[in-house]
Amino acid sequence: MSDSDKPTGPSFNPAWALLLLVPIATFAADSVARVDAYLGSLRTLSAAFVQVVQDKQGQVTERASGTLSISRPNRFRWDYQQPYAQTIVADGRKLWLYDPDLEQVTVRSLEQGLGATPAMLLSGSGKVGDAFSAGPIEQQPGLTWYRLAPKQKGSDFERVSLGFDSRNELAAMELVDKLRQTTTIEFSRVKRGAALGDSLFRFVPPPGADVIGEAAAR
Repeated sequence: MSDSDKPTGPSFNPAWALLLLVPIATFAADSVARVDAYLGSLRTLSAAFVQVVQDKQGQVTERASGTLSISRPNRFRWDYQQPYAQTIVADGRKLWLYDPDLEQVTVRSLEQGLGATPAMLLSGSGKVGDAFSAGPIEQQPGLTWYRLAPKQKGSDFERVSLGFDSRNELAAMELVDKLRQTTTIEFSRVKRGAALGDSLFRFVPPPGADVIGEAAAR
């Protein structure tokens, strides 16, 4: 498969797809503090996901699915299985993106790779309020949505929203990027606190793969 056959642009960056918080307050003023407290108690999370991308007209342009594993702080693994295999691993220092079809690995520092992104909120140790402003909490059938807006100017995102079910379990996430594309991720089989092996968060480039980025020169 050639590079041109694959979806491109901000909507296909799975590293966006990592953010977790619980809507346990009805007022935005104290929600960030409560979210910080929740994330501070989170150690691991694993789930399956289905991702759908829509353009600004609401037309579906991409569907994908796979699994994720997170171990705080600063470690996660996203395995995209359909329609194309792709693996994203944060090992605590570096962010690795592996495309088996292209036999290509891209690597960068974790700070450079994440910055003020949704992934930083879930896997990092920073405060939610340092990078995001609290928005309204909205009730919809079966879900409570908590809206966040990035503080950083020039961010790829205009809005990040988290949907939680009646058990206060993460059920969905919605990202609206600067091109007005909407990425919705639905989670299932969510497990928190389970033991996750260190090997999940190690990545060694396969033999023959091209390595692009700072690790390639070392």
